Amino acid sequence: MRLLPEPGPARVLALSTLVNTVGRGTWLTASALFLTRSVGLTVTQVGLGLTITALVSLVASTPMGYLADRLGPRGLQITALLASAGCTAALVAVRSFAGFLLVGMLMAVADSATRGARGALIAGAVPPDQRVRTRAYLRAVTNVGISVGAVLAGVGLAADTRTGYVSLILLDAASYLVAAAVLLRLPPVPPVPAPTHGPRLIALRDRPFLAFTVLDGLMSMHFGLINIALPLWIAGHTTAPRWLVSACLLVNTVMVVLFQVRASRGTEDLAGAGRAARRAGLVIAVACVLFAASGCLPVAVAVPLLLGGALVHVVGELWHAAAGWGISFGLAPAHAQGQYQGAYGMGMQLGSMVAPLVVTTLAIGWGVPGWLLLGGLFLVLGLLVPPVVGWAARSRPAAPAEPVPVG
Repeated sequence: MRLLPEPGPARVLALSTLVNTVGRGTWLTASALFLTRSVGLTVTQVGLGLTITALVSLVASTPMGYLADRLGPRGLQITALLASAGCTAALVAVRSFAGFLLVGMLMAVADSATRGARGALIAGAVPPDQRVRTRAYLRAVTNVGISVGAVLAGVGLAADTRTGYVSLILLDAASYLVAAAVLLRLPPVPPVPAPTHGPRLIALRDRPFLAFTVLDGLMSMHFGLINIALPLWIAGHTTAPRWLVSACLLVNTVMVVLFQVRASRGTEDLAGAGRAARRAGLVIAVACVLFAASGCLPVAVAVPLLLGGALVHVVGELWHAAAGWGISFGLAPAHAQGQYQGAYGMGMQLGSMVAPLVVTTLAIGWGVPGWLLLGGLFLVLGLLVPPVVGWAARSRPAAPAEPVPVG
């Protein structure tokens, strides 16, 4: 698979994303150690701070998307990237929990603006039939960038000095600046005038769309299976060697890079996206069964089950991601793509907030029954998406008289 799309707006977006995510990969890898070992915060303070900033990001998502529609998405995204560069550099001066919280909340607002503007920018700069494919390229590029950043962060982590950590932070800040510069090559997308009457944040009043957002957000808890539950399960409940955690994560990363674009085919319309969401729920449920079956079995059996589960899971992940893009673009009015993409992002943020508690309580606390319950939950969520999307499609002001078939 080509890493970058054909020349044009999609390629500019991919190059900007690649640069930015290399920097983000360094920060994601080193942030916990920097904040605890260099700044001196406790683990509890770091966790509380990240939770608060996540809430700020969730609340700001839709309003920032609205601003992208009104002001023009390219200008807002460049501004947000520049603000993120300043906030990231300001981390060097942080010496207390209050300082970390202040910078973190400002960064959360800038991140929300970046996400909302990106969705509106794709909708405005890329033809409708290429939007999902472009998002697929960006996700593949993101995985490459974060992986490269994680490798670069290893140098700073090995040094375990303040100078090393500061160097990683400044690298992240520089990546925002370069990413903003790359976006200057993209033609401006004109702002869309606000409706002359009615509410401004219509995405938050669109009940069928919000219902889909909640379903999609709960479905996104499956990311916690690989990142949180599976490492704990392998280490404490199976006979498999602990290095298998890295192998499962590698399977995930490689599959996303190689097959995300291919998995997005057929999800450009609502019907195809609804079917993809249903398939995603099914195969993620199968992955949960495989993970559950690996417990307390001989290593020769546990290892294939765990690797097989990781492989099946990432197939569901690919379909889930593509389905969400197709549905969120397809249900958004032309004048409100930014705020709808921001509202769609709220679901993912909700999933990331509740996933640690849910997956650890069920998979680790309850063991095999918990894994099976999780599998059943993902199966039901996937089955609910098509009818909810059908409801949402029929409620569109410009929807045809006949119901839109989904599933």
